[in-house]
Amino acid sequence: MRLSPARVEQALRQFEAQAIPDSHPAMEQLRGLFGDHTFFLAPNGLNIVEPLESGVPAGKVVNLASWTDESATSLAPHAPETTEVVIEFEGDDGSDLLN
Repeated sequence: MRLSPARVEQALRQFEAQAIPDSHPAMEQLRGLFGDHTFFLAPNGLNIVEPLESGVPAGKVVNLASWTDESATSLAPHAPETTEVVIEFEGDDGSDLLN
């Protein structure tokens, strides 16, 4: 899922991560591997936010790749792993989740 800039900011206030900008050279490869999402780099690796199925404006953080070393210079993709992190978005209907 792609997040609007406002939703990215909301996510970053609740989740220790850095959003990868659309202009980053790796975005084409990331979208080719994982689909069209807003990607976040965090201490656990590469993540996306997927909407909760409950209908509330919130999403769960899903880890797609983990760091291969302590210096966090290389990622190893793996099957998506849902984390314990839930991002609560402000607003009532979630209609502005997407760009």
